[in-house]
Amino acid sequence: MSSTPAPRHVLVTGSSRGIGRAIAAAFIAAGDRVTVHGRTPESAARAMAELGAAGAIGADVTEGAALEGAIGNAVEANGPVEILVNNAGGASTGPLSRLDVDQLRRMMALNLEPVLTATKAVVPAMKAAGTGRIVTVASTAGLKGYAYVGAYTAAKHAVVGLTKALALELAGSGITVNAVCPGYSDTDLIGDSLEKLAAKTGRAREDLLGDFTKVNPLGRLIEPQEVADCVLWLAGRHAGAMTGQAIAVAGGEI
Repeated sequence: MSSTPAPRHVLVTGSSRGIGRAIAAAFIAAGDRVTVHGRTPESAARAMAELGAAGAIGADVTEGAALEGAIGNAVEANGPVEILVNNAGGASTGPLSRLDVDQLRRMMALNLEPVLTATKAVVPAMKAAGTGRIVTVASTAGLKGYAYVGAYTAAKHAVVGLTKALALELAGSGITVNAVCPGYSDTDLIGDSLEKLAAKTGRAREDLLGDFTKVNPLGRLIEPQEVADCVLWLAGRHAGAMTGQAIAVAGGEI
């Protein structure tokens, strides 16, 4: 007779909305203990209540000490983190003429540095347990170039590179390290971008949406649940041979 697997403690950064929220919901539906994270304690607490999560932490991920402290609180409340999903991040846009080192640093601080901070915070306990899963939500911008998002693209390429390096370093420890790279996804981030572009250019929202979907051979945006399903599989007990991968969830774009 097979026994029911014990719930695992899952921490998902940037899980108060969008793809991160879908990922948190998927793990909760699978029976795991999920700690959700938001930029503020209030946004995290709201997500916890709405999703039925086991815990909530709030921290600005660009502040390393605050993120470390918040993860420590999550461990104190729900035990060692067994699955870490690095989802927090964001993009900035603009042509080369407006791209400067400060913007590049901001994108690295938001998209790359928190991955390292959170990973270092949870790896010692994973090593001690002899098992662990680390999945980072990167982007197709980590696998190819996009015009007008140079700093964001550079940061996501760095995320993929860090993923591959850490996977090799941790190989044999029982810890796998992978990245999931969504294409343009149906989230409020894209929705907000469309509204701003429509106001700025005077173009119809539907026409602007076509600019995003035309790069996807399926001709549509990626659903957050499709990304969540990939993360859930990579975190599964039978995905132990999957490490150092950057999997595109992009409808054939890559």
